[in-house]
Amino acid sequence: MSLHKMKIVFKMGRLKLALLISLLFLYPFTITFAQNNSSKQKIAVFVPLYLDSAFDATNTYRYDKNFPKFINPGLEFYEGVQFAIDSLNKENAQLEVFVYDTRSVQRNLLEQINEIDSTVGLIIAHANAQENWVLAGEAMLRKIPYINVNLPNDGGIVNNPYFVMLNPSLRTHVESMYRYLQKYYSVGTTTVLRKKGQMEDLIKSYLEDYSKSTTTVPLRLKWVELTDSFTIKQLLPLLDSNRQNTFVAASLDDNFNRRLITQLALAGRSYKTSIIGMPTMDNLDKEFSRAEFKGPEIIYGLPFYNAKTDKISAEINNHFSTKMYARPSDMVFRGYEVMWKYSKLLAQYKSDLSSNLNNKSNKVFTDFDIQPVLNKQTMTMEYFENKKLYFIKWQDGVIKGVN
Repeated sequence: MSLHKMKIVFKMGRLKLALLISLLFLYPFTITFAQNNSSKQKIAVFVPLYLDSAFDATNTYRYDKNFPKFINPGLEFYEGVQFAIDSLNKENAQLEVFVYDTRSVQRNLLEQINEIDSTVGLIIAHANAQENWVLAGEAMLRKIPYINVNLPNDGGIVNNPYFVMLNPSLRTHVESMYRYLQKYYSVGTTTVLRKKGQMEDLIKSYLEDYSKSTTTVPLRLKWVELTDSFTIKQLLPLLDSNRQNTFVAASLDDNFNRRLITQLALAGRSYKTSIIGMPTMDNLDKEFSRAEFKGPEIIYGLPFYNAKTDKISAEINNHFSTKMYARPSDMVFRGYEVMWKYSKLLAQYKSDLSSNLNNKSNKVFTDFDIQPVLNKQTMTMEYFENKKLYFIKWQDGVIKGVN
């Protein structure tokens, strides 16, 4: 089952296919590496592997020499989980892991949930909104933590102290950005640039709400609405060559953010310009080295930041480089991190894991700050959310700092 022991073909797509085939004949499968059944801690992992979609009734692969992109996120998350399991296995961890393919056509999610061992102490999932709702409800019934690794919103889940959201919400991003601005860019006026749109209105409401509730001096915000075809001509009146120019890109739209950075770059280096944006700015990071992006500082928050300078990252990178001729995605590292950290905490705290979700031990790549989300009207807890964000600062295609 170990990825390190798999026979390989030196093409990434075929290697991933080999892994899918190995899962096909083991699914549904349990990974056990503890000898004493009475002391094992059990984890259920739900991940979209698309095994039934990738193979027909005769177990023949449907896509010939191709490897469809829609399979990648779930498979890469599973690869990270498997790396962690291999590492835990070397420590003779007392653990049993049940893995379920949420895209199975043979058994739906409710049928899979009904098969979960009654002594499972933790659920981990890469899930869509509907699956997230079902899994959170099941965790509530079982009174065990459910950790979602990919969704940045609660999907309407409330009054559930067993639901844990690792990917911070948009509100958390906005509030953390506001505090970052207060700390590093509080002098002068911050200009908020936005376009028309529902999500842009939501971002504005979060900024205004936090500005009213902050316990320190609020920011001086200036709001400017731009059309889709705005140019540097509309932005020049907002710039001052004698001071720091601080802008908030208050949109999730990649095209808006791309245009904003490139247009402000046209103003030249006589202006000291910083652009603080939403987490979707990370979608553009591969473009930041282009000439048209050079000049402004580009800053945004991410919950999962890995400099990849540690031993474990080096091992994962080396495996992908030598075996797959590729670089592992962030989802591989997330799969490893979540499985390793919370397996260790489950082994330590067992049925009391819910009370120790914010334990800082067993850090792998990133820090998590798991905090309760409160209903402001009733002051009751809705669920847990990771509130930790790393602010990445780019300039001229190079990361200048991480706060």
